[in-house]
Amino acid sequence: MIAHLPILQVVVPLLSAPVCVVLRRHNPVWVLVFLASWTAFFIAVLLLNAVSRAGEIHYVLGGWDPPWGIEYRLDVLSAYLLLIVTAIGAVVISFARESVIREISSDRIYLFYTAYLLNLAGLLGVITTGDVFNMFVFIEISSLSSYALISLGRDRLALLAAYRYLVLGTIGATFFLIGVGLLYVMTGTLNIVDLRARLTDVEHTRTIVTALAFLTVGISLKFALFPLHFWLPGAYTFAPSVVSVFLASTTTKVYIYVMLRFLYSVFNPAFVFDVISLDLVFLVCALLAIFSGSLNAIRQNDVKCMMAYSSIAQIGYMILGVSLVSVTGLLAGIIHLFNHALMKGALFMCLACVYYKTGSVRLGDLRGIGRRMPWTMAAFVVAGLSLVGIPLTVGFISKWYLVLAAIERDWWWLVAAVIAGSLLAVVYIWRVVETAYFRDSDDAKSPARAEVAEAPLSMLIPLWAMIAANLYFGIDTSLTIGLAEQAANYLLGAGP
Repeated sequence: MIAHLPILQVVVPLLSAPVCVVLRRHNPVWVLVFLASWTAFFIAVLLLNAVSRAGEIHYVLGGWDPPWGIEYRLDVLSAYLLLIVTAIGAVVISFARESVIREISSDRIYLFYTAYLLNLAGLLGVITTGDVFNMFVFIEISSLSSYALISLGRDRLALLAAYRYLVLGTIGATFFLIGVGLLYVMTGTLNIVDLRARLTDVEHTRTIVTALAFLTVGISLKFALFPLHFWLPGAYTFAPSVVSVFLASTTTKVYIYVMLRFLYSVFNPAFVFDVISLDLVFLVCALLAIFSGSLNAIRQNDVKCMMAYSSIAQIGYMILGVSLVSVTGLLAGIIHLFNHALMKGALFMCLACVYYKTGSVRLGDLRGIGRRMPWTMAAFVVAGLSLVGIPLTVGFISKWYLVLAAIERDWWWLVAAVIAGSLLAVVYIWRVVETAYFRDSDDAKSPARAEVAEAPLSMLIPLWAMIAANLYFGIDTSLTIGLAEQAANYLLGAGP
């Protein structure tokens, strides 16, 4: 059984999805999804331990050896991403039950859970596969289920958001597939390891440069790098609350992983950054993402939309680390994949709790809500401090390593930019805190003035588990920094 863990990581949620359609009834479906999600998490933990002990894991499907057959390949980076996605998935599904009942029509709940499992299976498949066309297939599984999940929102604008995401996501997938096709034309292989070996002789050709351009644009559109981010605010804002939590915490991280996999495992980093100078493109886009995302977040009156624009800024921090092309910079970007999942997952969970009790997350409707829902809003404050980068939170760790990477390059102006971005985060987080704690509603019918009680324990316990993780991994960084440093060294070829 241990030898088959790589395939079980994908098969467990993938085969559980159609069972939801058969069961249909909410209680048994939720139990099945709960068990599948936590099983996926425990498998990810076992795989991470195996990779830490023995190095890369190779799993050949169908008895066909690579490069002819499909291979699942796990190294420290992919095992690290598996841990992030499955951990978030397990906590989110533990949190989801009451929120889903409130926000999704009863006759569609089983469809929600089916799409959720397909989305999870797609993301896990993207991470585990060692074949770029198989990666495209899993990307499409994840994407199609994402469109369905977003469209389940009760606001009619959810359909528009899902349609916009569908159009732009399809464009991104098409660019990705064209890039893969060009690589295949020049190399005759789709296996990642074999591609790297064969690209050495042809990497300076126009076809390969064109392939790199198509892949960069297609993948960047998928994880919403500025200026290819227009689908993200609507998708996060109008999707059901649980969908916003899951997508914000996992999807963009997986596509950034895909970008890293191509830049470092398929192409030669020296060619990508020294010859093509893609690091300069990433640097400009990352800085624009940080400031445009933060400034747009400050302007929003819908707090979910505010957090969506905040995610655009946080994606900028991840790509900023990649653009520095150093172990410290790459470490900062990789650690922020983990830390942002904890921060933004907790913030969207807080908003899900507020929406569950009040039916609104508009800023004007949250006046005085801090006194009505003290545990929920206390969690929002802690997660907000983590987003800003206050010491003893995970957000501080990410910013600290970004600053160290900038200092290594003697780029003090970049240190100032990182600090300025954090100060902008203070502004929009403070807008919510001030409204929740220091303003009273003048409208007797306002949700904050109604008899609003705290969210149920089934939602508060997973929420505070995320808050505890924000604090714990901000204090004890041995696991997260250790894994991120190993991954950074592995990608840059500085060590195993």
